[in-house]
Amino acid sequence: MAITIDEIIERTEGHMKRTEQVLEEQFAGVRTGRATTSLFEKIVVEAYGSEMPLSQMANIKATDAQTVVIEPWDKSVMSHIDKAIQASDLGLTPSNDGTVLRVSFPALTEERRKELAKLCRGYAEDGRIAVRNVRQKANRALEDMKGEEGVSEDDIHRSSEQVQKLTDGAIDEIAKLLEKKEAEIMAI
Repeated sequence: MAITIDEIIERTEGHMKRTEQVLEEQFAGVRTGRATTSLFEKIVVEAYGSEMPLSQMANIKATDAQTVVIEPWDKSVMSHIDKAIQASDLGLTPSNDGTVLRVSFPALTEERRKELAKLCRGYAEDGRIAVRNVRQKANRALEDMKGEEGVSEDDIHRSSEQVQKLTDGAIDEIAKLLEKKEAEIMAI
């Protein structure tokens, strides 16, 4: 059975929403000068003969604006967690007191803030490109439906307009996410 116009619209909307979610996840991984636990979500620790996400091995909490405390459930993996954090691209060095790891977030320099903002703009541009590719794919699918029984030119035109509205909404949302993240990065 052939795909319907409604299914094309539904899939397009789903892909655009997923693009926004991916962008939010990318932004969460960008340091802002404030201590945040979300930076540690992508860290994988090699312990017990396998690789495990840090969040499955320890409590992670921000105690203040400059410090995150990591408390492993099993103290024998502290050195593994320490190594994983140092090996990550965060540029942070934890201090180990035997029971918890403390990670201090130094204040970002103006130059580093600008680099991070530029990185976020790149992520946002990738998101906009992905949204446009989804729009292009949807419009191609709609064009392929021309001439099918029960599908009029008006249906195709209305659907193309609907796809464009979804695209405009997704691009506006990306702009809002970028604006919020840049403000967060540049705040001292």
